[in-house]
Amino acid sequence: MMKEYNVAIVGATGAVGEKMLGLLENASFPIKKLKLLASKRSVGKVKTFRGQELQIEETTDDSFEGIDIALFSAGGGITKQFSPAAIKAGAIVIDNTSAFRMDPETPLVVPEVNPEDLRKHKGLIANPNCSTIQMVVALQPIREKFGLDRVIVSTYQAVSGAGLHALEELKAQTQAVLNGEEPVANILPCGGDKKHFPIAFNALPQIDVFSEGGYTYEEWKMINETKKIMGDNDIKVSATCVRIPVMSGHSESVYFEVDDKNVSVADIWEVLKDAPGVVLQDDTANQVYPTARESVGKNETFVGRIRKDVDVDNGFHMWVVSDNLLKGAAWNSVQIAEKMIEMGLL
Repeated sequence: MMKEYNVAIVGATGAVGEKMLGLLENASFPIKKLKLLASKRSVGKVKTFRGQELQIEETTDDSFEGIDIALFSAGGGITKQFSPAAIKAGAIVIDNTSAFRMDPETPLVVPEVNPEDLRKHKGLIANPNCSTIQMVVALQPIREKFGLDRVIVSTYQAVSGAGLHALEELKAQTQAVLNGEEPVANILPCGGDKKHFPIAFNALPQIDVFSEGGYTYEEWKMINETKKIMGDNDIKVSATCVRIPVMSGHSESVYFEVDDKNVSVADIWEVLKDAPGVVLQDDTANQVYPTARESVGKNETFVGRIRKDVDVDNGFHMWVVSDNLLKGAAWNSVQIAEKMIEMGLL
């Protein structure tokens, strides 16, 4: 008889928590009990799971008794506060925040890229940054076949990555502009910074606060997480992260250099067309390429516009798109749980 698992979602009322709930409806492993956890103000709210109504409970240290898998997506502070209790109770914590991503004791995992790192866990596995996830899913098959020396990425990130309040602000600002009014900005580009700018009909070259070398924390996340996931500190990575007025679906322009100077675009296509988690959409003669809108609600990473650099023999460009709330967050977390069960780690 197949083992059944008790699962908890911490942050069940948030944008990612809602997606996790939906994905667990069709999870590949049997769920005996699902517990929905959030802050005190959400207690008593009701969610439906597999035809049953489940009440939201307050997250406490005692919430994890009997839980096998705890999916955290309620902010880094909540993870730091409650993950020790969850691990002590015997749960495997899969965390969607940045709290432990660069902790050397914590595996940072994208199942299509580095599943073997799951074997190193000590009760906690970190889910990478949404933009990092889709990029490494597209790059890893190329790296395995041809090597990878350099990556330069520019992102075009959806507002949903900044949370539900940012989405509401985008809607309000858009309506204000259409009404000929001045849009009010209280959240973006970063809730924790001094100034805020409208996102409606705009592009903001700042995601998170600025840090070392003029890069934002979001950019440093992409740089450092890529190296950790791929297990190679020698890969050269640089990032510019931009927020655009799209509701959901992150897009990226990725320039990369392989080790082999004899690689063709056809070679890249051949590698990506059957790569796990990748959908190749690349037929420019018929205007076939990925778009953010078409990625929404889908778990895959979409790749297109692959072309050789005109000056660098081993340089290529490609366009990478994915639903930031699914593959970039909720789906990657559920995938990690499924992969751990498949590998006999749970």
